[in-house]
Amino acid sequence: MRVSLALMLLGGGLAQGSVAPALRIGAVAPDIPLILTVLLGLRRGPEIGCLSGFAVGLFQDVAGGGFVGAQALTKALVGFAAGLIGERLWVSNPLVQVPGLVLLTLAEGLGRYWLLQLLHFPAAFGDVMLHVVLPQALYNGFLGAAGVLTLSVMEAYRSGSLWR
Repeated sequence: MRVSLALMLLGGGLAQGSVAPALRIGAVAPDIPLILTVLLGLRRGPEIGCLSGFAVGLFQDVAGGGFVGAQALTKALVGFAAGLIGERLWVSNPLVQVPGLVLLTLAEGLGRYWLLQLLHFPAAFGDVMLHVVLPQALYNGFLGAAGVLTLSVMEAYRSGSLWR
C-alpha cells in the first residue's frame, strides 16, 4: 500500500509538470498534487494527508525553482486539515469532498500568500485572490469532481453494485 501511495504522489508531481500545462485555461492551471493531497487526506486521515502534502509540495518547490518550502508547508497543513475534516464528516459523499477541495484550495492559496508576504513578496492581495487563487480553486473543484466521480464508479464496479 505504501508503494502505491508513493507512486501515486510521484505521478501527481510529474503530471503537474507535464499534463497541467496542457490543461491550462488562460492563465489558470490546476494544482494536481493539491487535489491528490486533499483527497488522500479526506480518505486516509491527517497523517497521510500531511505527509503526502509535504512530499508533493517539496517536489513542486524543488522542481519549480522558487522559494523551497512554501508549497511543502502549505500543502502539508492542508493535507492535515483535510484529514481532520475527514475524521469528522461523512467524506465518502462527493458533496462533501468537492466543496472541501475548493475550500482547502482557497486556504492553501491564502496560506501561501501570507507566507510569501512574510518574505516581502510584492503582490496585492486582491489581485492574487481574483486572478490566481479563486480561479485555481474552481478549476481544482471541477477536476476533483471528475476524479471523485471516477473513483466512485470504480469502487461501485469493483464491489459489483454498479448495475444493481
